[in-house]
Amino acid sequence: MCGRFTLFTPASRLAEVFLPGEVLAVTPRYNIAPSQPVLAVRPSAAAGRREFAMPRWGLVPPWARDAAIGNRLINARAETVSEKPAFRRAYRERRCLIPADGFYEWKREGAVKRPFYIRMRDGAPFAFAGIWERWEGIRGESVETCAILTTEPNDLLSPIHDRMPLILPPEQYGQWLDPSVRAPESLAPLLRPFPSGPLEAYPVGRDVNNPRSDDPSCIRRADAG
Repeated sequence: MCGRFTLFTPASRLAEVFLPGEVLAVTPRYNIAPSQPVLAVRPSAAAGRREFAMPRWGLVPPWARDAAIGNRLINARAETVSEKPAFRRAYRERRCLIPADGFYEWKREGAVKRPFYIRMRDGAPFAFAGIWERWEGIRGESVETCAILTTEPNDLLSPIHDRMPLILPPEQYGQWLDPSVRAPESLAPLLRPFPSGPLEAYPVGRDVNNPRSDDPSCIRRADAG
């Protein structure tokens, strides 16, 4: 699964990568956790345009009676996202990119789990494949939420965890965000683990276990011993 990630790349750089010409204001984050707002890139109402949004992490389907269901729907498995009732409509109609510059996974070592930080070797920002929904409550409240797709681990991640977030290479952003692409079979070639080569992983301290820990120390390399 993907349960924590970072986004501290400067706003000007993020705008340059994902929406050139746009002005973006974001606070550096070193331990983004479920139920918190996350930056997303999605098609806008204007044809052929994209926009930044800040949905809450944890997808709430439109038919849900209670928004609390989102606490359990932070990830959508790529293998079943087109079939699961909670995700299949968003997968067809409301896909997004979720920018990041790293994420955490936990490796079980005996009775404990050691956190690892995974990022691009060159430090560049990248994007998870995401889906989003808009939920309307019975009291008139409206909430936008999202989930991150996950897939099988690549060779780098497999010794650490049995899943990894679905990272899209830049050349696939256009197809993923294209609202005219709705057939699951058209998107199937995109649902593959990102190659190991550009990535690196290293152990970090257990402060990241606490979502209130959110500073550069979260990504500091820890003793592997």
